Amino acid sequence: MAFSFHAVMFIASALIFSLLTQSQGDTTSSGSFIHSRAGYYPNSEEIGSETGRCGYGSFGAIINYGDVAAASDLYRDGVGCGACYQVRCTNVKDCSNEGVTVVITDQGSSDRTDFIMSQKAFRKMAQNSYAASSLMSQGIVDIEYRRVSCSYPKYNITIKIDESSDYPYYLAFVIWYQQGQKDITAVQLCETNNFNCKLLDRSYGSVFTTTSPPSGPLSLRMLFSSEDGDEKWVVPVNSIPENWKKGAVYDTGVQVEV
Repeated sequence: MAFSFHAVMFIASALIFSLLTQSQGDTTSSGSFIHSRAGYYPNSEEIGSETGRCGYGSFGAIINYGDVAAASDLYRDGVGCGACYQVRCTNVKDCSNEGVTVVITDQGSSDRTDFIMSQKAFRKMAQNSYAASSLMSQGIVDIEYRRVSCSYPKYNITIKIDESSDYPYYLAFVIWYQQGQKDITAVQLCETNNFNCKLLDRSYGSVFTTTSPPSGPLSLRMLFSSEDGDEKWVVPVNSIPENWKKGAVYDTGVQVEV
């Protein structure tokens, strides 16, 4: 059977669209669910912890509308801070199929758990308010989880200068609003004028520090790494100003998609 040129082009276009759609869909999550257990923080009905090990401070209590969690092994010496996970409990009588998406803001475990969630997030795994009360009464429940992309459509990656900083001798900052599924595994601080860079220390969580920051306006380079070994350096559009101040928040002007 002979095909016209337009028919061939239509079929080719359809195949390309299908491949692109599959590729985009693959970035939503990193694969199969893993079975584990989860509990919840006391006194965390609407927000998470303001003293989380990731170094987010009060921001860690409200990020993702308070749907946050402490992690045990997934904390990964701080590399896991800011990672997002779909978590759903497995009791079909009480639990929804969708579960809840949480952001890692702290380190902790209790009775073989991978997650200790805010109460708000813990209740979201339930089908309804009655089922949520049942989950809360159990305290720790069986769950399954998988890594998913974080999404902050209204924000670029943001730098918050830590209150412990002492201009110009000591600089510490934390990274907010990282999208996608990759981890920030290294950060370099560079002099904007000559791009002379130094590798920063990960003090803890998502806090990076240096005892001798370069002078002048400063640029960052952030290494994003995926589980399959793919790595990419990202250079923000905006610089940290020369006279940076502790407590200040700076928009990098860039965001990652996957």
